[in-house]
Amino acid sequence: MKIHLFAFLLLAGSSAAQTNGKVIEYAAIDSNVAYSAIGALPFRAPDEQIRYGDDPLQYGALWLPLGADNSARKVIVLVHGGCWLNAYDIKHSYALSTALAQAGYLVWSLEYRRIGDAGGGWPGTFEDILAGIKYGANLPEHAFNLPNVVVVGHSAGGHLALLAGSRLPELKGVMGLAAITDVLSYSQGQNSCQQATPQFMGGTALDKPREYQSANPINMPMHVKTVLMQGNEDNIVPPSQAFALKATLVLNPLAGHFDWIHPGTSAYQQLLTQLDDMFKQ
Repeated sequence: MKIHLFAFLLLAGSSAAQTNGKVIEYAAIDSNVAYSAIGALPFRAPDEQIRYGDDPLQYGALWLPLGADNSARKVIVLVHGGCWLNAYDIKHSYALSTALAQAGYLVWSLEYRRIGDAGGGWPGTFEDILAGIKYGANLPEHAFNLPNVVVVGHSAGGHLALLAGSRLPELKGVMGLAAITDVLSYSQGQNSCQQATPQFMGGTALDKPREYQSANPINMPMHVKTVLMQGNEDNIVPPSQAFALKATLVLNPLAGHFDWIHPGTSAYQQLLTQLDDMFKQ
C-alpha cells in the first residue's frame, strides 16, 4: 500500500473559475468539521436533473464547468454517502458538486435508492450506481466516455464507488473518501452507521454470507487507479477501513469524516490535488 501523509493548514478559501459570473467562495475552516457545517454551506443548483431509470430516485444532477473546453472535459461521477439510508439524500453533497464544477470539472452526481426505499439495499442500490454511471454515455448534449471519468464516493458512497471501479476497468480512476471498504467488519461495529449495515445487506453476515462476499470491496480486484482518502479523526468510518484495502492511501491526520466534502478544508484541497494528478496520468 502506497501512503501519502499530509499535515498542513489551509491558508485561504478555495479559488475557482468563474461560473455564470458568480463564484461561491468557501471560507477556510478548521479540520474535523461537523455534519451541520455541511448542511449550512451555500451551493449553486445543478444545471440539469436527468433520470437514468424509471424510479423517481434514479436520477443524476449535472453541474457544468462553464467556459471549459468540452473536447477535453474532465468528468467526475459523484456518489454521496449517508450510511446507505434514505434519511440522507443527494442535497448534502451539493456544495461539493458546486466547488468541483468551479474547479473545472463536469460533475454527474447520482441519487439512488437506499435503505427505506422500494428496491433499495443490496443489490438494488449498487445496481442503481452502475446504471447511473453507464447512463453518462446517453446524456443529452453532455455525453461522456468512461475513460474520461473518475468516480468519487464518500463514506457509504465510497463503498459503492469502489465496487463500481471493480466492475468498470475502463474508468479513468476511482476515489474513496472515508470509504467503507470492508462491509463485514464494518457491520460488527457499534456506531449508528455501522449498525445500518445489516439493514443494507438484508441481514447479518451469518444470515447472508454470499451477499456479504459479493458486496465487499476487499474481496474484489480493485481498479488499478484507486485512491483512498482518510482522516485520522474519523469516528464514523475508522482509519482501519482504509488500511484494509490494497490501494494508494492519502492520510490526513487532522481530518474527520466530513472534511472531504467541505470545500473550505485542507482535506478538500488534498482532494483537488489528487484529482488533478489522476487526470494527468
